[in-house]
Amino acid sequence: MKGILLVNLGSPDSPTAKDVKPYLDEFLMDERVIDVPKVLRNLLVRGIILQTRPKKSAKAYAKIWWDKGSPLIVLSQRFTDKLRKHTAMPVALGMRYGTMTIKNALRELNDQGVTEVLLVPLYPHYAMSSYETVVVKVMEDQQKHFPEMQVTTMPAFYKNKDYIRVLSESIAEGLKDFDYDHILFSYHGIPERHIRKSDPTHFHCKINGSCCSINSVAHHTCYRHQVYETTELVKAHLGLNEAQVSTSFQSRLAGDPWLKPYTDYEFERLAKSGKKNLAVVTAAFVSDCLETLEEIAMEGKEQFEEAGGEHYKHIPCLNDSDAWVAVMADWVNTWQVNGSLPE
Repeated sequence: MKGILLVNLGSPDSPTAKDVKPYLDEFLMDERVIDVPKVLRNLLVRGIILQTRPKKSAKAYAKIWWDKGSPLIVLSQRFTDKLRKHTAMPVALGMRYGTMTIKNALRELNDQGVTEVLLVPLYPHYAMSSYETVVVKVMEDQQKHFPEMQVTTMPAFYKNKDYIRVLSESIAEGLKDFDYDHILFSYHGIPERHIRKSDPTHFHCKINGSCCSINSVAHHTCYRHQVYETTELVKAHLGLNEAQVSTSFQSRLAGDPWLKPYTDYEFERLAKSGKKNLAVVTAAFVSDCLETLEEIAMEGKEQFEEAGGEHYKHIPCLNDSDAWVAVMADWVNTWQVNGSLPE
């Protein structure tokens, strides 16, 4: 029997330092998130970051928390519930970090008699700190607890024509009645070394502005190439010209070079260059979360307006939109029938 396992990032159980701390500990101690030797990672995370960060993060979570809980969890659950109505297969939802575990989601499928699982990391793009760590964790839990299961993984769907269509239509809907003069695609940042580590050729990815446009097998695991490709495909779908759109990267830790340009710097640059009406798209995520609702929708608006911008709009993620659910349903049902996966 076939079944579907959806996996998203995760969330603390509440917007309190008490619950944020163990969540951040699990997240930041992941060797694919902070990829330094464990002794150094332990010192950095538990000796420094977790001494102050939980209180700060808890305040940020409190700003975006819903009555029903974490927006990312609630939206992911709504998406899962809708998908169940469009497929005959069992569908379970797990989170990479937090108490809503992948192990429990696999058990849920196992208890329903599922022996073949389609793993769907809810990330459009490949990165070792998002897509890859989900795949590795699922495989670890499956082999340890449910060795009889077979797992197939859906590839990153950053350029799939149906994904680009629903993303573009969602953006167009969000832009209605907003007289923008620029659209910024802000993707979550990663350290530059992650790009090089994910390069199977060990020589193609130079992050020099041109390697992403030169065809290479490295693009299958190159986050930078994939996000720029998403921007270009949406731009073409919506008929936007070059001057109307740009790409940047949000969130970073100090001490290492991360992908540039940085989103917060771009808010200031765009405002000072005369862009008064800015729309921001957060296409690294399919579900709104702390990084979209607080960092971009709230903090980003303040930064842009303080730099001289006048009107600002964050375009929501796909979340549980019916069009996005329909695309996912088509993908999983096609896999059920003939085993093929989206390209």
